[in-house]
Amino acid sequence: MSAYIVAEVTITNEEQMKAYREWSTRAMQEFGAEVLVRGGRVVPLEGDWNPQRVVILRFPDLATAQAYYHSETYTKAREVRRGAGTIRMFAVEGV
Repeated sequence: MSAYIVAEVTITNEEQMKAYREWSTRAMQEFGAEVLVRGGRVVPLEGDWNPQRVVILRFPDLATAQAYYHSETYTKAREVRRGAGTIRMFAVEGV
């Protein structure tokens, strides 16, 4: 079953976040992530949730999504991102 990583991103330092995106892109490529959403306009439809930026990645399975998150490359991405904004992220199985 496919798995998805969904992230809500708030950027406070655009230059630093660019470096994070370079490292996170490397990790996505290493683990075969399919980028479904990476940025784009957000239009709230219900409730008070209005994220600045949304990212949705698809992986072959939950184990691969977790391996991506805990990988050396994505760990480096998280280190580079520190102080550049906030991210709320989860992995979920689905079709």
